[in-house]
Amino acid sequence: MKKSRFYVWTSVCMMVLATCLAFAASRAPRSDTAGEGKVELAAGDVRRFGAKGDGIQDDTEALQKAVDSGVGHIILPRGTYRLSRTVTVDLSKTGYVCLDGGGVARLLMTGAGPALRFVGTHQGTAAPHTVQEVVWKQERMPRVEGLEITGTHPQADGLAVTGTMQMIISHVLIRQCRHGIHLLQRNRNVIIASSHIYHNKGIGIFLDHVNLHQINISASHISYCDEGGIVCRGGEIRNLQISGCDLESNQGKNSPPTANVLIEGGANAEVAISGCTIQHNHEARGSANIRIRGLSERVVPKTDERREGHITITGNVLSDVMVNVHLDHVRGAVITGNTFWTAYEHNLLIEDSSYIIVGENNFDRNPRYWREEREDTANAIVLRRCSECILKGFVISATRACTAAVTLEQCHRCQVQGLSIVDCDGIGLLLRGVTRSRISDCLIRDDRPHANSISIQAQGGKENMIIDNYLGRPAQIDNTEGMIERNWMIREQK
Repeated sequence: MKKSRFYVWTSVCMMVLATCLAFAASRAPRSDTAGEGKVELAAGDVRRFGAKGDGIQDDTEALQKAVDSGVGHIILPRGTYRLSRTVTVDLSKTGYVCLDGGGVARLLMTGAGPALRFVGTHQGTAAPHTVQEVVWKQERMPRVEGLEITGTHPQADGLAVTGTMQMIISHVLIRQCRHGIHLLQRNRNVIIASSHIYHNKGIGIFLDHVNLHQINISASHISYCDEGGIVCRGGEIRNLQISGCDLESNQGKNSPPTANVLIEGGANAEVAISGCTIQHNHEARGSANIRIRGLSERVVPKTDERREGHITITGNVLSDVMVNVHLDHVRGAVITGNTFWTAYEHNLLIEDSSYIIVGENNFDRNPRYWREEREDTANAIVLRRCSECILKGFVISATRACTAAVTLEQCHRCQVQGLSIVDCDGIGLLLRGVTRSRISDCLIRDDRPHANSISIQAQGGKENMIIDNYLGRPAQIDNTEGMIERNWMIREQK
């Protein structure tokens, strides 16, 4: 009796097991023959659609079929997929899409245009009530990850993106293209992270006359792109955050002046650049690490203000260019907590700007870098035609081959407070045509043997207060009106 029950129980278990195996087999990916064995291919594997990934066959059509199939998660196994034209991801037709190379796949773009173009229909803002239901149902958060894109055509780009909501680009390498990532027309909530945009002929990340709010660029290397690293040109940019990146040598030796970060010519504002190392290339004419330049192409209603604004530059390391930071027609910027050195012309050049705060930064000339700096590296700070600005609490040392360490020219209602200007050639602080400003509590000394510098020189101007400064050399106050001067000058007896 017990034996028969055992056989019944065993039979039931075998039947259940057989049913489960049959069900699993019906759900398994299709098997394709590869040599003598078989390879199990997932539903989104591009080899299902005819891609070879051998670097020889043109895989453009196969990749386009994979995208258009609606499978969503497109998998590119190890290999080089040669493209002769752009693969377009039309999100309104494909639904959700993620192109996943797993870090082992390369797209070789041999034609003109972007290797991948993402096109969405989002025309709203970042506010939830402006996002159409179709975007949430099939367009939100398109992704590209784990891919290398290499160009062989002079006009080949990496990625082009327009009309998207919550685009994510991560763990990609884009090199030898024209532009790496090209954002156009209108996008919202873009994330570019953990990527290498390297050695491209044009711009690394190009915000090209785009209306774009909320974009984060983080933890990426963007370097050796001839026409700029991160460039915002025209358009309307808001909430741009660049953090934890290495931006290096993004100007070709013979290219027009650009910058590692360049923002110009649009209605751009609300920018934070923090925690980055930004450096090179001093051999390129007009090179800058950060250059933000108006005048805006767009006039905001009910105001004639056309300057870029609301900018924070903090916690960065900046070096080895002609100008470390250049602000031109900017209103409202804070520069604090940065380290500057090896600026062959200017550490700071600020022109036609107002409400700029330059706080506690280090503008030191560190002797450890003497092999890298020419003796005539200026490292100067210059403000021209600026108003309502504050320079406070920073140290600047060992400027060379320039008229003055710190210059204010034709500036109005500014404060210079608590600076340490030490061992600089020429003039420590130069004021030309400055009006209604206050200079106080600064230490300005040159204690090098045989130094012949001037602590403060004021030329022209009126209604200024120059008080309570500690000067190591004489001051020269010429042709001023309504000047209040009260300073301490103590020189060691030789």
